[in-house]
Amino acid sequence: MSRYLFAFAMTLLTLPALAAQPGLSTATFAGGCFWCVEADFLSVPGVVEAVSGFSGGSEPDPTYKQVSAGLTGHLEAVQVTFDPARVSYAQLVEWFWRHHDPTDADGQFCDRGRQYGPAIFVHDKEQRRVAEESRRRLVESKVLPGPVRTPIVDFAAFFPAEEYHQRYSKKNPLRYQFYRFNCEREATLRALWGEQADKPFSYYQDHQKE
Repeated sequence: MSRYLFAFAMTLLTLPALAAQPGLSTATFAGGCFWCVEADFLSVPGVVEAVSGFSGGSEPDPTYKQVSAGLTGHLEAVQVTFDPARVSYAQLVEWFWRHHDPTDADGQFCDRGRQYGPAIFVHDKEQRRVAEESRRRLVESKVLPGPVRTPIVDFAAFFPAEEYHQRYSKKNPLRYQFYRFNCEREATLRALWGEQADKPFSYYQDHQKE
């Protein structure tokens, strides 16, 4: 089986299969290193699965090597399958804002290049409405030191990354923590968001503005 067919089969067998289960929905976010974005979303109650991969480019079935070199136009992204009865899309968007740097469109933290840039990939008109309303509130809050540069774009396709990238924080916890610390992800988030950067997800469930 070719690598393209294998990746296509994996896509069919994982995320769409989960999302096809009654009541489950899909969201896609890019916020720099997908190991970190994946781990952040897996900690959210109501998230059933989070898969590291690539979205936003034109090259079919890109490899990590191609994407990380900036050759395909893709961003490192994470596709999230969630139960909207337990967590809303609006709450996931609020969580996402506070776990990346919305003022930096040219990379995230120590990873530079558009392939590490942020984005919210919306799957339908309702997701776009929610994401744009959330972004408007964030801009009007003036809580950030610069303009909000995270784009909201229509979702087109998602390609899972190689297996060794999946659940990297669980498979390689020491290497993951070493990378996250040296990339100054936590330090940057605290500088941007203050005490909100350390709030548990229950805080966003209790304070979500509809």
